[in-house]
Amino acid sequence: MAAGPASPELWNEARATALIEERAGLEGALLPILHAINDAFGHVPDAAVPLIAVALNLSRAEVHGVLTFYSDFRRRRAGRHVIKLCRAEACQARGGRDVESHACRSLATDMGATSADGAITLEPVYCLGNCATGPSLLADGQLHSLVDAAHFDALVADLRAGNPPARRVAGGGDRGILVCVPGEATARSFGSDQVAAAIAAEATRRGIDVRIRRTGSRGAFFLEPLVEIDLPGGRIAYAGVREEDVPGLFDAGFLHGGAHAKCIDDPMLHPFFAVQKRLTFARCGEIDPRSLSDYEATGGLRGLRRALAMSGAQIVVEIEASGLRGRGGAGFPAGRKWRTVLETASDTKYVVCNADEGDSGTFADRLLIEGDPLLLIEGMAIAGLAVGAAKGFIYLRSEYPEAASVLDDALVAARNGGMLGASVLGSGRAFDIELRLGAGAYICGEETALLDSLEGKRGQVRFKPPLPAIAGLFGRPTLIHNVLTLAAAPDILAEGGDAYAAMGVERSRGTIAVQLAGNVVRGGLIEVPFGMSLRQVIEEIGGGTETGRPIRAVQVGGPLGAYLPESLLDLPLDYEALAAASGLLGHGGIVVFDDEVDMAAQARFAFEFCAVESCGKCTPCRIGSTRGVEMIDRLLSGIQPQQTRALIDELCETLADGSLCALGGLTPLPVQSALRHFPEDFARPLPAASAAS
Repeated sequence: MAAGPASPELWNEARATALIEERAGLEGALLPILHAINDAFGHVPDAAVPLIAVALNLSRAEVHGVLTFYSDFRRRRAGRHVIKLCRAEACQARGGRDVESHACRSLATDMGATSADGAITLEPVYCLGNCATGPSLLADGQLHSLVDAAHFDALVADLRAGNPPARRVAGGGDRGILVCVPGEATARSFGSDQVAAAIAAEATRRGIDVRIRRTGSRGAFFLEPLVEIDLPGGRIAYAGVREEDVPGLFDAGFLHGGAHAKCIDDPMLHPFFAVQKRLTFARCGEIDPRSLSDYEATGGLRGLRRALAMSGAQIVVEIEASGLRGRGGAGFPAGRKWRTVLETASDTKYVVCNADEGDSGTFADRLLIEGDPLLLIEGMAIAGLAVGAAKGFIYLRSEYPEAASVLDDALVAARNGGMLGASVLGSGRAFDIELRLGAGAYICGEETALLDSLEGKRGQVRFKPPLPAIAGLFGRPTLIHNVLTLAAAPDILAEGGDAYAAMGVERSRGTIAVQLAGNVVRGGLIEVPFGMSLRQVIEEIGGGTETGRPIRAVQVGGPLGAYLPESLLDLPLDYEALAAASGLLGHGGIVVFDDEVDMAAQARFAFEFCAVESCGKCTPCRIGSTRGVEMIDRLLSGIQPQQTRALIDELCETLADGSLCALGGLTPLPVQSALRHFPEDFARPLPAASAAS
């Protein structure tokens, strides 16, 4: 994947030409070609540019422009191993800045450079979707959690020594006692592969038949690896299992629910889950995410079968009745989008899933894809039937290699089972899906920038109108939603729009996937109806700060969300309630900071993040973000503080009113909320380590 191969090949023109020819016939083929060459050779050599240009009938300048826009594509050969260190706010809240400083010192190199021996390339990334168990890094595509200096040094030693990755264990046939072990990326980072292998080996040694099912995660990362035994009376779970615990678990009779210190009985009775209403995430942790039979046995395909008996207009009426709003951030009524695409005449239409989940503190899309990808596939198929589209694209973050692997397998299973293809479930109506990887550009989470990227261009924001629903991908009507919005469709069609609308509050209907991260005891995914307060989520479900220190600030809604003080934690999780408090619900990410956080550093980071990730198309975002970093430094230096503060306010107003998209338009939220709620932090110099970041 985009993390880079462990042993990149030397440049070979014939090999590169073959890679290009294999992909040249794809719609918007440039990014898939660049990925293939980057992965094969560890970079995209200058010699590849003319080959690509000729194959796609593009100018060399066009190819070069796309190549240099995306951070995943390297111009220089990478080291034998690539380590991507997360810089997002959730990892910062758990010591990520210290880990990055240690990494650079220990390898005697800078971020973006390679160690002197050519072994390790260090690269920054602004979120790995592992926010509840940071600091995080991705090493040759493998996720690592709770990274500290010792963990980093041990990892580097293993990479240099060529130690092989952990052995993975797949499902074990259809005989024996069913043992469920998560194969999701965070669980794997805690050793779930080794645990599964140890259970299989110990069962063989004792002559016991077991079936090991690799499931997704339930999202309670503080319990991982969570091993569950499927018994006639229900599931019995054992939390925090390590490889060395396995013989003792067998001795205690855990395959029959035997007593053991790690036993937590029925996992759904745990306080973390007891208050939840699992709807979208009901199957995560229950089924093999790659199995269509598992999916159908637990209620899957009911929504699609009902949709196949309805007209497109009837499907849209159900979505409208549900009150479903886009879960990607803006909360736009989903039914309105569906109706617009349905009623726009065209011989070709598309459904696009925005799985470019890049906000710090958010990982729900990844968890769903790794735990129940067929729900997303079913939702996209329903959307295609509703609006008259026969083709869909999933645009997935390159930072999610495990999700890409699971989704690839699920798409194959869906096609083999007739869920996708020329005749969906034998209906004679066609719909298929193609998976595409992003290339490390946060801006591609904005829907029009994503469409440009799918077309093989730089991911730059488009002017509106026209709206994507009228002229989107390749100029055709396009229904574009994020993962959770599309994944809500099967339940809405199966149970009816009114049943979905019965949950929630006011205009926020249904359930919300809250992602609790940062400095918190019990981080993870929490699915509840809209309306629960931030305080309930953080203190009652999350257990407060991991350090035991008082909560000082909470960022809601990702890197563009406001920083809220402890006094505002009684706000409900509701689009309008957060907006009324000058906040943003966004994708449902919550990052917790204790009283040791430097809010001036966080405000500076917001401007810095915008400067790094700006697509560069509009002046307020491109230039204003850079000026913002300078203004914060000026304010902290005590230079004309009143005048500088006034200039920051003016700059924020310009960004909010003049930016083409939410990146520049919402960057003022974290900056101004920090200034408003934590003014004392701006009356002292910024720590040297932060100022140098």
